[in-house]
Amino acid sequence: MQIQDKQTVSRVKDAIAKNQNYLLSIQYPDGYWWAELESNVTITAEVVLLHKIWGTDRERPLHKVEAYLRSQQRDHGGWELFYGDGGELSTSVEAYMALKLLGVPETDAAMVKARKFILERGGISKTRIFTKLHLALIGCYSWQGIPSLPPWVMLLPDNFVFNIYEMSSWARSSTVPLLIVIDRKPVFKINPAITLDELYAEGLEQVKYELPSNGDWTDLFITLDKTFKLAETLNLVPFREEGIQAAERWILERQEATGDWGGIIPAMLNSLLALRALDYNPADPIVERGLRAVDNFAIETADTYTVQPCISPVWDTAWAMRALIESGLTPDHPAVVQAGEWLLSKQILDYGDWAIKNKKGKPGAWAFEFDNRFYPDVDDTAVVVMALNQVKLPNEKLKQAAIARAVNWTASMQCQPGGWAAFDLDNNQEWLNLVPYGDLKAMIDPNTADVTARVLEMLGSGNLSIDTRNQERAISYLIREQETEGCWFGRWGVNYIYGTSGVLSALSLIAPEKTQVSIERGAAWLVGCQNSDGGWGETCRSYNDPALKGQGPSTASQTAWAIIGLIAAGQATSKFAKLAMEKGINYLLETQQSDGTWYEADFTGTGFPCHFYLKYHLYQQYFPLLALGHYQAISELW
Repeated sequence: MQIQDKQTVSRVKDAIAKNQNYLLSIQYPDGYWWAELESNVTITAEVVLLHKIWGTDRERPLHKVEAYLRSQQRDHGGWELFYGDGGELSTSVEAYMALKLLGVPETDAAMVKARKFILERGGISKTRIFTKLHLALIGCYSWQGIPSLPPWVMLLPDNFVFNIYEMSSWARSSTVPLLIVIDRKPVFKINPAITLDELYAEGLEQVKYELPSNGDWTDLFITLDKTFKLAETLNLVPFREEGIQAAERWILERQEATGDWGGIIPAMLNSLLALRALDYNPADPIVERGLRAVDNFAIETADTYTVQPCISPVWDTAWAMRALIESGLTPDHPAVVQAGEWLLSKQILDYGDWAIKNKKGKPGAWAFEFDNRFYPDVDDTAVVVMALNQVKLPNEKLKQAAIARAVNWTASMQCQPGGWAAFDLDNNQEWLNLVPYGDLKAMIDPNTADVTARVLEMLGSGNLSIDTRNQERAISYLIREQETEGCWFGRWGVNYIYGTSGVLSALSLIAPEKTQVSIERGAAWLVGCQNSDGGWGETCRSYNDPALKGQGPSTASQTAWAIIGLIAAGQATSKFAKLAMEKGINYLLETQQSDGTWYEADFTGTGFPCHFYLKYHLYQQYFPLLALGHYQAISELW
């Protein structure tokens, strides 16, 4: 080994110790890890609107939202979808709405700048459907321009060509309550009442409250929408009240004891809006629990108040455990043992919505959040199993039984093409993304390379097994999904760096000889997109423009993903991209802060590609630690 390598290994050891100490210092007393899940400002803006509609705004420190929104406004006057994107129209309209609801006058300098930004981009008429829907709730947009959702959809049988379970879990939990809201078309009185007339670029009198035409066959949906609206006007909607009642029952059945719905703010807000449209009382225990659940997603500081779109304690805990153990912490260290016991307690042993299409599977998965009985997911389950496999718990028999149950559940969730989706089985009717209501293009949950890779990595790392034929189907699926450049798409992380790292980690364990060519191509792609500073980065814009694959300013988390992928590829093929890895490691060492942490401003998590992005505040900690741990483990080979 060269002297420079020895020096690097020594620095890596110190960097690992510092970050380990940091992670151990922020572990919660119950054993889990959990940090902020940051999104754009629309979530907080919509919570302001919700409380104004319920009249519960004075019971929360919403005045602090003003400071938060002001801090997030950029020099161009708008608000961003993700860090550095130049501002986004719908996000900016919702932020402007929230500020106005909070009493900020139109003449305020921030409002003047925001209004200019919004009008230059077409104003309210050019915003997304969900922005318009929120404005319609307070009379700032017409319900005529919102797609109709006939309530009888609730009554379609599970085996019908289309039913609510053909929508993704997040779309379903958000849409069922909107069946009520859109049917009732409420216009709530709020105090103070506001208008947003000044945000119509064409002038209020010229606004056309209609769905945008695409000039192709999808305009059929616009014709259908006109038919639905005519039926509403003539009160000829079949099974209207029966559908409303079914939607109400569905909402009530799926509220957690903690008040949550679906583990995500959109489902929670929409469910509360549905109850408000049905004239529930604010003092109703169901409503109170729901509002408290929203409160639990809030982060309050001395000056600001924000709301997270979701919370990630199970995900954060499993990854923190893996990073600590794989960087040298002993498997019986009290911190990881406590975390492992906490994860065991969070295994979901109830049937959820997944069971509608999966008639064979039995419960045994994990969800993303503290409580989410109806929506466990494959990705969390696989990562938790890997974490549990590495930790030594007092009751190993219980642990192994929990793992076996999880593996069996995961196996039952394999989709027809051979891969795995996040929450559901064969949830892949692509036409749903073409309906006017689905303008976020997130109506379905098809199998993806990154989730499939996670399952195969789980199997390979833990010496676990499923039916050999099904495992081969999954491997074949990943080979088919490889892009011409050699990379893989990342559905849940930004983007091709994330997907490629995950697939390389899986194939190197599960089928290194059979997939050697694919592995080498993936590793070569990672080497080819390394930045001059030694790191890796990829902009969220790569979802919109494939020409930007693997391009963007370096970040700690994306650099870590690339290193992890390259090390996995090298172990599988004995062809280590040593120089690229060394540069990447040096980037992590040089950017680590004195307290052992890393910082990145960029959003590297994905909610809905092209439309909603996330910043996991612990990604910049446990993924670099994991990369350094892997590097330390192989350094002796050199």
